[in-house]
Amino acid sequence: MGLLQKILIPILGLVLAFCFYSSRENFKPEMLKGKRVIVTGASTGIGEQMAYHLARMGAHVLVTARTEAKLQQVNGKLGTHTCTHRHRKANLTLQVVERCRALGASSARLVSGSMEDMATTRQLVEVAEAELGGLDMLILNHVGKSYFNYFDGDVGHVQKLLNINFLSYVAMTVSALPMLKRSGGSIVVVSSMAGKVGFPFTVPYSATKFALDGFFSSLRQEFSIQSVNVSITLCILGFIDTENAMRAAADVLLMSPAPKEECALEIIKGGTLRQREVYYRYASTKLPLLLRDWAAELLDLLVRQRYRPERLRAA
Repeated sequence: MGLLQKILIPILGLVLAFCFYSSRENFKPEMLKGKRVIVTGASTGIGEQMAYHLARMGAHVLVTARTEAKLQQVNGKLGTHTCTHRHRKANLTLQVVERCRALGASSARLVSGSMEDMATTRQLVEVAEAELGGLDMLILNHVGKSYFNYFDGDVGHVQKLLNINFLSYVAMTVSALPMLKRSGGSIVVVSSMAGKVGFPFTVPYSATKFALDGFFSSLRQEFSIQSVNVSITLCILGFIDTENAMRAAADVLLMSPAPKEECALEIIKGGTLRQREVYYRYASTKLPLLLRDWAAELLDLLVRQRYRPERLRAA
């Protein structure tokens, strides 16, 4: 009977999930027309692709990032704002802003700065208030640089990563919340399977993603109790073909990455429809979580079998 329950209950969960999501409102690109959206970490990867999707849908796009490879001198006519930070050069991915404009964005702006500096989070929200008159969606996507290898015991690195990957998300949410309450807006948090399941070689990163789940899932409960009309969507992503992920893990992981363009679109759809969680891709993220709840040791074994640790790069 115990084995039967372990098999039938996850299947029942899948059926109920399918019925629930299939009955929800269908996504239409025009839902984003004229919406005011912040996308953090938009210089490359999933964040960049989200900015382009939003632009095609006619949104007002405010992006932020800190990327050395794509930095260009600030051009005032593009509506660029600079946050002071001692480690930063001229500023942000003007290419992304320019392309957003070309793709049809109602407007495209950028704020440059490191999310390690909490002043950047305040500046970003102030720009949205001053130039867009408010905010409809906050997409938190930025991430600090970490390593893909055995945990090296560096507590300082964990602390720094928590500041960028977690505490800045909290600070951004606190700063943006008054505007989101006025608009009945949405918070979209880009997380990972590493924030739901313990994966090897990502200990500091995984810790920050677990923290996001705890904070925003609890905050969602409080919003419900207080009748706050702001949705929170937590996005659980698998292995995506971003430049950073491919460089770090492509040789070690025995699985094919999913396309960042499609992933970005699914995140936007989930946030727009005010879904509780987005799983991408569904089969490789949601199904293992069902297994985790009923056969945790089996899932741990299956996870370890997906790695080739002998191919890890020397620290």
